Amino acid sequence: LPYMERQANRVEDVLQPLVASGEIQSLYTVVGRWDPNILFISAPLAPWSERERSQQAIAAEIAPILRNLPGAGARVFSSNSLNLRGSSGGLELVLTGNEYDRIYAAARAYADAIRERLSSVQGPRIGYQPTQPQLSVRIDRRRVADLGIELPQLAETLRAMIDGLDVIDLNVDDQAVPIMLEAGARAIDDPGDLVNLYVRAGSGALVPLSSVVTIVEAGVASELERQSQRRAVEIDVDVVEGVALQTAIDELRALAAEVVPPDIEVLTRGEAATLEESGRETLLTYGFALLVVFLVLVAQFESLTSALVIMAIVPFGLAAAIFSLFLTGTSLNIYSQVGLVMLIGLIAKNGILLVEFADQRRDAGLPVREAVREAATVRLRPIAMTLVSTVLGALPLILSSGPGAEARAAVGWVVFGGLGLTALFTLYLTPVVYLGLARFARPRSHAAEALEAELRAAATPASPAAPPPAPGG
Repeated sequence: LPYMERQANRVEDVLQPLVASGEIQSLYTVVGRWDPNILFISAPLAPWSERERSQQAIAAEIAPILRNLPGAGARVFSSNSLNLRGSSGGLELVLTGNEYDRIYAAARAYADAIRERLSSVQGPRIGYQPTQPQLSVRIDRRRVADLGIELPQLAETLRAMIDGLDVIDLNVDDQAVPIMLEAGARAIDDPGDLVNLYVRAGSGALVPLSSVVTIVEAGVASELERQSQRRAVEIDVDVVEGVALQTAIDELRALAAEVVPPDIEVLTRGEAATLEESGRETLLTYGFALLVVFLVLVAQFESLTSALVIMAIVPFGLAAAIFSLFLTGTSLNIYSQVGLVMLIGLIAKNGILLVEFADQRRDAGLPVREAVREAATVRLRPIAMTLVSTVLGALPLILSSGPGAEARAAVGWVVFGGLGLTALFTLYLTPVVYLGLARFARPRSHAAEALEAELRAAATPASPAAPPPAPGG
C-alpha cells in the first residue's frame, strides 16, 4: 500500500494543474479497495458552461503523461452515456474459451494486431494479468501428522495472525457485534515473519511454523473471469474521436476473424453489446411501428386501400432520412433510430391530409381522378405549411450546442432530412399511388347506401300470403 500511495500522489500531481484551472472540480482517490495493486481516481469535470475544452480534449492531454509514469500502467476513461454495468468508458471485448493460457495468448496476439492494423481504436488493454504476486503456504502433511498438529488449528493460527479470526458475535442492544481475535502487535510485517509463528503440537509443546510449512512466492492471476459460463479474458480499447462505435465494432470483428483461433469466441460488453443487440432488434422495432400505424389508419379510414396509400410513402421517407445522415456524416446511432421511429408517424400525418380529402370528394360522387386532383390542389398549402413548420422546428436541434448536442443533432437531421426530402414524395407520389389503388375500392358512401338499403328492406313488413282456394270452388 505505501507504494500505491506514492503512485497515487504522482497521478494527483499530474491532475493538480487542471484542478487549479477549474476544469476539474475535485479529486477522489481509492487505493487497494478492489485489488492491492489497483488505485482509482475520480476527477469530476466542471459544468460544460464553465470550461472551454471537452472531456475528450482533456483526456487526450493527460493520457500520454499518465501512460509514461514509471512503475505503473495508467489509463483515462469516462463513464458511458447509458450508464451500463461493466463498461469502462471505452469499447469492451471479451475472449472466451476453455483454457486461460490459450485465451491469454490469443488476447495478446489480438491486442498486438489492433495496435498495428487498426486506426479506429487505440490503447488495447488486457484485463487478465497472470503475474499477480501471491504467497502460498505449503504444509508438510506428514510432518504435521507426526507432531500431532491439527490442520484446522494450523489454519486458524495463520488466519488470526494475518487477517484476524471471527470468534463470536456479541449481542448489544439487539445488534450483533463481531468479536475478532487479532495479534496484539503487528507480527506480520514481512512474508518472512510467517515462519516465526508457533503452533501447539499434540504433546503440548510449541513448534515453530517454519518446521512444518514452506512459504512459496509465485505469480498468479488476481482474478479469474467468466462470461456465459466460459473462461474469459477482457480487452478494453478506446474509440478514436470522430469514429462511430458501430464502425469500430465491425473492424474489430473483422480483425478477430483473421487473428483469433476459431475455438475462442469474441463477445462485446457494455455499450457495444447494447448497440449490437439494438441493431438486431431494429428491424423488429420498425416493423412493429409500421404495423401499429397501419392498423390505426385502417381503423380511422375504415378502408384498407387508404391505409396502404399512406403507408406506401413511409419507406421513401426512411430512406431519405438515412441519406441525410450519410450526407452530414452522422452515424446511425440509438438517437437517430429513435428519430426514425418518430418519422414514421410524421410522414403518415402528411399523407392523411391528402388521402382524407380525396376520400371525402369520392364520397361526394366525384370520380377517382377528379377527386385526387382536387385533393392535391386544395391540400397543397396545409401539407406545405406542416412540412415547413416541422422542418424548421428541427433546425434548433441541429444548431444546438452544449451537453447532449450530438444526440439532439442526430434526431434533428432525421426529421430535417427525412421530412424535407419526403415532401416531393408526399406531394407527387401519393396522388399517383392513390389513383392506382383507389379505383379498385368503392367509396365509403356506396357502402353506406348499400347498408341503408339492407336496413330498409329488413324493416319493410312482408305482404300477407294469399288464402288457399275453397274446396269445390
